[in-house]
Amino acid sequence: MTKALLLLAAAFSSTAFAQTPPMAPDTVAEYQRVRPNADYVRREVMISMRDGVKLFTVIVMRKGTRGGPILLTRTPYDAGAATWRIPSQKIEDILPVMDGDFVNDGYIRVYQDVRGLHGSEGDYVMNRPLRGPLNATAADHATDAYDTIDWLVKNVPETNGKVAITGSSYPGFTALMALIDPHPALKAAVPQSPMVDGWMGDDWFHNGAFRLNSFDYFVGQMAKENGGDLPLGLGDDYDIFLKAGSAGDFARAYGLDAFAVTRKFIEHPAYDPYWQGQAVDKLLAARKLTVPTMLVVGQWDQEDSYGAPAVYRALEPQDKNNELVSLVIGPWRHSGVNYEARELGQVKLEGDTGLQFRRGTMKPFLDRYLKDGAAATATPPVLTYATGANAWEVSDRWPRGTERPLYLQGSFGLSWSKPNGGSDSYVSDPARPVPFMPRPVKMGEADRWRTWLVADQRFVQDRPDVLTYTSDVLDRPVHIAGAPRVDLWAATSGTDSDWVVKLIDVSPDGSQLPIGIEIFRGRYVRSFEKPEALKPGKAENYRWSLPNVNHVFQPGHRLMVQVQSSLFPLYDRNPQSFVPNIFSAKPGDYRKATQTVFHDAARASALWLPVVE
Repeated sequence: MTKALLLLAAAFSSTAFAQTPPMAPDTVAEYQRVRPNADYVRREVMISMRDGVKLFTVIVMRKGTRGGPILLTRTPYDAGAATWRIPSQKIEDILPVMDGDFVNDGYIRVYQDVRGLHGSEGDYVMNRPLRGPLNATAADHATDAYDTIDWLVKNVPETNGKVAITGSSYPGFTALMALIDPHPALKAAVPQSPMVDGWMGDDWFHNGAFRLNSFDYFVGQMAKENGGDLPLGLGDDYDIFLKAGSAGDFARAYGLDAFAVTRKFIEHPAYDPYWQGQAVDKLLAARKLTVPTMLVVGQWDQEDSYGAPAVYRALEPQDKNNELVSLVIGPWRHSGVNYEARELGQVKLEGDTGLQFRRGTMKPFLDRYLKDGAAATATPPVLTYATGANAWEVSDRWPRGTERPLYLQGSFGLSWSKPNGGSDSYVSDPARPVPFMPRPVKMGEADRWRTWLVADQRFVQDRPDVLTYTSDVLDRPVHIAGAPRVDLWAATSGTDSDWVVKLIDVSPDGSQLPIGIEIFRGRYVRSFEKPEALKPGKAENYRWSLPNVNHVFQPGHRLMVQVQSSLFPLYDRNPQSFVPNIFSAKPGDYRKATQTVFHDAARASALWLPVVE
């Protein structure tokens, strides 16, 4: 472990840290004085919360704005930098590209640092829970949003008093939290790729399997102000994490167990009240939704594919007239909606799909609720982009398709007919796990990280520990719209196991486009709260879902399903022998296991596809 990281970990050994505010409380500085010829007004202000903590906030608008609605984002990613990207006289240069259409039409753009980061005072807590059993203080992201909105509508003279909140990823989470006991001036919300449930399928865990890249995020967040970075060097992350051992051993080797967030994760490997009490979809479902909300996610979101559809499922039953909650699924990576989106890896799209959504759907939605005199443009209940056909589609419900089982067959086939019998086996070796992207693996390389979910899967097809099932060539389109559901019958010779299932579109040229990839940790087959050892050789029925998609498999293509037992080093290795806490697994716990997948009449493994007839 490097001296720099030891010092860094020691400096941030508590849950959080305090910042020195850059300005006196509740005072305003206008950069207009510095750039008198600029076409914008930019103000910085420290806004007092109910507990006295002051949060750094930047307000930007085009010069001459009057009666403008406010579009707010609460972020851990530096409000000052977000609103000063290029020193310029032009407002389009200093703001992110997605803000252009809004500020040019009279919106007032506001960014705020969450407490404890960058310019804001107070303590930073990762995904600060709602006040209550997990947060003994009087403040949380819900109260901070309320207090911020209250100050803005009373102290920004150019506003019409109407506010919307938006943001992607962590700012998507803070946008959702603002819907809990919302301020009366909050008229609309557009949470994008929100972090909703960090155990079930967003960021930290997926169905119980821990994401090792979480450690790098912890360091980047908790130690950002000191230039914190995980010193992995230039080698292959695959080798680095493999050599370290368990996720807990890796954390201890690099001093990451000094962070309270790391210790919490190690202490709570199962879906216990710690995780359940933070699940934002559950928090919102327990309340009446009063703010029109448009939930947005990318079909190939490599970080937060779970959250937006989960919140939609939780809230849609309240929305009898399709007026309060809508869902958008675009052909994007994580946060790709806010950038030029003409392609994603091997996926080529029709035009800039991010701009199409922002200009054609998001802005009319916000205008409807925020701009005085704006036309009441109808909001699509569900808007999705059909990849494979390259077309936006509107529907009144989600999922849109009807489940139909695609069965695993003998001789590694796939068909809609039930199988007659048989099984297939492979040996899963924790010393040689299946990589999640072609090696060498560098999870910090932005381009590869953003596109790994669409990477051609031929790089693993010939591995002996990957089972590949393929359909006949299609003579007609197969259109799916929803979350494909895994129904896997499998056994292991060990006492624990991970299972990974991929749905793939095989083109006539042989390229393999993943449509959905997801993992399940076997110990949770009966209960996410109480893991159990698996009985060697006993067939279990594992059920989970792949991410939500709208995709058309075209004639001439084939459907493919792959089954494997690791996805490394994205997810920590399962030792394949049961231990109470995998974070504490020892080298001797990691053992080879023979994995068997069944496809007989009584144990018919299938992928249930939401087929649009």
